[in-house]
Amino acid sequence: MSTVTPRAPAQCPRSYTTNRAAPFVLDASILTALLAASSAPTPLYPHYQDAWDLSALTVTVVFSAYSLTLLLALLTTGALSDHLGRRPVLASALVVEAASMVLLASADGAGVLIAARVLQGAATGAATSAAGAALLDLEDSRRPGRSALANSIAPVSGMAAGVLASTLLVRFAPAPAVTVYLVLAVLFAAQAIAVTFTAETARPHAGALRSLRPHLTVPPSARRALLTAGTGVVAIWALGGFHSSLGPALVRLVAPGTGQAARGMVFFTLTAAAALTVWTLRRTAPRAAVTGGSLTVVPAAALTLGGLHGAGLPAVYGGAALAGIAFGAVSQGALRMALASLDEQDRAATLAAYYVLSYLSMSLPAIAAGAAAQRYGLRTAAHAYAIAAALLAVAALAALAARRGEAAHSSHDDLP
Repeated sequence: MSTVTPRAPAQCPRSYTTNRAAPFVLDASILTALLAASSAPTPLYPHYQDAWDLSALTVTVVFSAYSLTLLLALLTTGALSDHLGRRPVLASALVVEAASMVLLASADGAGVLIAARVLQGAATGAATSAAGAALLDLEDSRRPGRSALANSIAPVSGMAAGVLASTLLVRFAPAPAVTVYLVLAVLFAAQAIAVTFTAETARPHAGALRSLRPHLTVPPSARRALLTAGTGVVAIWALGGFHSSLGPALVRLVAPGTGQAARGMVFFTLTAAAALTVWTLRRTAPRAAVTGGSLTVVPAAALTLGGLHGAGLPAVYGGAALAGIAFGAVSQGALRMALASLDEQDRAATLAAYYVLSYLSMSLPAIAAGAAAQRYGLRTAAHAYAIAAALLAVAALAALAARRGEAAHSSHDDLP
């Protein structure tokens, strides 16, 4: 199966039949902006460390405060837009997101930074599943697979854009720790206003309060896909978390004289490669994409470690690029497998489940890496992290091979 064609939502409101281009672009831009904001602090972590004397563990706590709060938001509000509608959930979450950007701009220590990231995580968790589900609502039968592609490429494109913009501001702006967040705050406020003028694409129904109880609801078809590709998803999001939180510190360890802007570009390398990979493999069979991406994790980890053994920055950046290729291949393949043939009422909840798995994989290993770096040193932590990611990728390949064998055996049994 090379593309995903979600079933048209037969029970959507009448406004669904109006022009879809403008709201589609708006929802994609919201996903992109949310993930840009999530990665914008990455090039600033060295600045925060120097200004406030933060340890590697504190940096990963700041990073993971966002991810873990986002997880809680996904578990509680992930399906809320299925009940209340996409528009009210998105507009409210974007207002909170703008407020978190203002708080980040005014941060004067680790405490305020953590509080701002918690607020940002809550808003992002509520908005991502709603915006992603809205994109699926707007699927055009004349362009099958467009919504799944947008759900795959918008997040990684956003992370790349956020890192690049923040890195450039670190290099050229007089107040980089303020400017990037104020720009994002204005953008989120504008998007919140724009959302109020769009047509509702979901069909609100009762059960909103009940949906706020922490839970995950995944349809059987999506559950099978996530079980098959889940280990690969864990491996690539763990790599993303390492490069996002400790990538700048790794660059400084390998090349101590490297400027602050160059340190932030290591995560940009990963996310830019991921975005290009998602686009390049958009017509590749999802299972083949996940398999190829999982295979790429092993040389990515090896190349990154090569930077610690004399190969220098080219190996570190090369490892980040390969990690990005793996990230793009696995994430879009797994997402397309999970989103295949979903009913309207399952869309936001399934996306929430996917993001829960992703951000758990991104945050918890990053916290462990930060603690290990503080206790044993970043060099030792990087070795352990890379080896663990490679082993997870091997496990993913084994799961994919086993599922392929089961499918082949089932097809053989069905023969007359």
